[in-house]
Amino acid sequence: MPVVTLTVRKLQTLQFKNRVLDAVHEALVAVGVPQTDKFQRVLALADEDFRFDPSYPDAATPRDDDYALIEILWSVGRSVKVKRQMLATLMSRLSSEGINPEHVTVVFKETQWENWAFSGGRLIHAGA
Repeated sequence: MPVVTLTVRKLQTLQFKNRVLDAVHEALVAVGVPQTDKFQRVLALADEDFRFDPSYPDAATPRDDDYALIEILWSVGRSVKVKRQMLATLMSRLSSEGINPEHVTVVFKETQWENWAFSGGRLIHAGA
């Protein structure tokens, strides 16, 4: 159950947010996440509340108001190979949508299976 958080500047359109989130979901499905496993949220912040360096550490083009920060919280155990595959799919899809991949940062956060209570407070993956 990945939980995806997209942080953008407030001026971003619904269409832009949908294109990014759809691309993220497609990339997650490509590495084995079930199609129906879709939990996403958007944080749209005022300029003064979403600050970022235009080029750190090696952006090929300066980030601008279209900058998107994508955080993916998922369970531990995925290899670097899987993460690279997911990123390649994501960047390709974003590029095809007219979104500059150089203006996107992805952060993977991992947690143990016993830290998920999917519904009703049930820890279905935790031992006794």
